Amino acid sequence: MTEQPQQPPYLSNPDGPPVVLASQSRVRAALLEGAAIPFATMPARVDEDMVKQSLATENAPAKHVAETLAELKAIKVSNAVLSRGATGTFVIGADQVLECNGVMFDKPVDMDHAHAHLKALSGKLHRLWSATVVAKDGAPIWRKIAHASLTMRPLSDQMIGRYLEVAGDVVLTSCGAYQVEGPGIQLFAHIEGDQSTIQGLPLLPLLDFLRVNNVIPD
Repeated sequence: MTEQPQQPPYLSNPDGPPVVLASQSRVRAALLEGAAIPFATMPARVDEDMVKQSLATENAPAKHVAETLAELKAIKVSNAVLSRGATGTFVIGADQVLECNGVMFDKPVDMDHAHAHLKALSGKLHRLWSATVVAKDGAPIWRKIAHASLTMRPLSDQMIGRYLEVAGDVVLTSCGAYQVEGPGIQLFAHIEGDQSTIQGLPLLPLLDFLRVNNVIPD
């Protein structure tokens, strides 16, 4: 007799409202999985470049850019879920913006661009702004903006090259071309901020929200 696979032991309320992550980010999904939260994923496919260009004409600060993108993602997916007849779903939208000396950095498009990113950040302090917005039935109902401050060591071209060779193409998924949960930690002299904020999803306040709304039993 073949054994049936066991379901993962979620720390959740099986009768609580469903949760959808409006993102294709493997890192954000891993954060929710690590916290034992059941969820589905649905990419928002927001034109981020167009939104950023529009906000740049208004000289919008980095934290506002992150919040705007997170809200747009949450609302778009929430409306898509609602159009399928599913009400009461909590849709999590998230975005992160890196700012250094007034300049905002996007994800590098290739390894040469990643090298240039790290060269520009070398020896400097930068901030990561992480925004999370939860939407329900097409409207935002909760938001959190958090930041972390990171000071990078002075890096030689040789050090940057060795790091990129070890880290691989995964650096292209990060606006800073690094991941502090891996070998990227060697790039830094000092870090102030919550690990999940650095990874793009401030987790503790989100868990509090989900607990209050009966997704997680208290």
